[in-house]
Amino acid sequence: MARDFAADIADPIAREIVSNVGTWVDKEVKPQASEFEHADTYPDPLVKGMSDMGLFGIKIPEKYGGLDLSFECYAGVCIELARGWMSLAGIINTHVLVGYAISEYGTEAQKQAYLPRLVEPEIRCALSITEPDAGSDAQAIKTTARRDGDDYVINGQKMWVTNGHKAGVYLVMTKTDPAAEPRHKGITAFLVDHDVPGFIKGKKFEKLGYKGVETTELAFDDARVPATAVLGGKEGSGFQHIMSALEVGRINVSARGVGLAQSAFDDAIRYAQKRQAFGKPIIEHQAQQIRLAEMATKIRAARLLTLDAARKKDSGIRSDLDAGIAKLFSTEICQEVVLDALRIHGGVAYSKELPLERYYRDAPLMIIAEGTSDIQKIVIARSLVKDYPI
Repeated sequence: MARDFAADIADPIAREIVSNVGTWVDKEVKPQASEFEHADTYPDPLVKGMSDMGLFGIKIPEKYGGLDLSFECYAGVCIELARGWMSLAGIINTHVLVGYAISEYGTEAQKQAYLPRLVEPEIRCALSITEPDAGSDAQAIKTTARRDGDDYVINGQKMWVTNGHKAGVYLVMTKTDPAAEPRHKGITAFLVDHDVPGFIKGKKFEKLGYKGVETTELAFDDARVPATAVLGGKEGSGFQHIMSALEVGRINVSARGVGLAQSAFDDAIRYAQKRQAFGKPIIEHQAQQIRLAEMATKIRAARLLTLDAARKKDSGIRSDLDAGIAKLFSTEICQEVVLDALRIHGGVAYSKELPLERYYRDAPLMIIAEGTSDIQKIVIARSLVKDYPI
């Protein structure tokens, strides 16, 4: 690691944690990431290292055994994880996101039942929103939950579920009132345990990038869950609860964009100082100097936007505008930086012997994950209108 970017973290405890994660990434992750990634193998030793550092409990309240650290700290940790291998920050994403939803909106019984088990973690979490006919328009979901006595019966299909095979609890978006207007009032979120009868874990999708972590389909065929599985215990609040949790996810994806871009830049500037062309290192050619300067500026801006969004989330107020801006900018510049790093390396970057081809395959995910760039622009615009009333 050329520079310790943990210095951007305001809190000294969080700064030390982020710095320690960065050291671990350089020592343990970077030497092994490509091997795990090319084999598309779940990185058990690296996940254990994350667990040993307490990262799965980073946002769990101390009352339930977690570290209860700031979102600023979490963002810094995710930047460092993605700097080593983007998939690691994805493995932790839905775990922290669902844990946050339970912490913020769950009943006390739900908190007692799940949060202590998420710390080690004894069980992992998955978020289940997307369906074959509902992606960015989450309110268009067709999965239903019908009340039947003291239970609900869930039917439907979900797609693109990260941690879909390994999770122990799933936060599932359903419709309890398909006729509700506006649509979001008919949406309810459930905490579904992995062993519920009628809950089926489907196939694992083969992906361009984002390997090592499974992305699956799920099905619910008269899956029966108790009424106590409703997040917060009340129908009709699921959309708001999940959208709030997605602010956490967008901070994570923004951080992933920063970390991946940083890794691409680090490789590019080192290569530019070693590679000779026309009698001198290519970094002495003005074209490459300009390219590297633009890359560094974009990454710096993205890093600060990400930390700013995390601090806004720490303040306890809505951060959809800040998280949307950070996620949009960070993921788009990540694409640009990775491509520029490829240009600096030339033909050698196309070889699987270097990690640049992995960066190139991983970068597109983040302009899609947790809401596409187009959706982020809509979220940003709507928030801006609220800030500028006529």
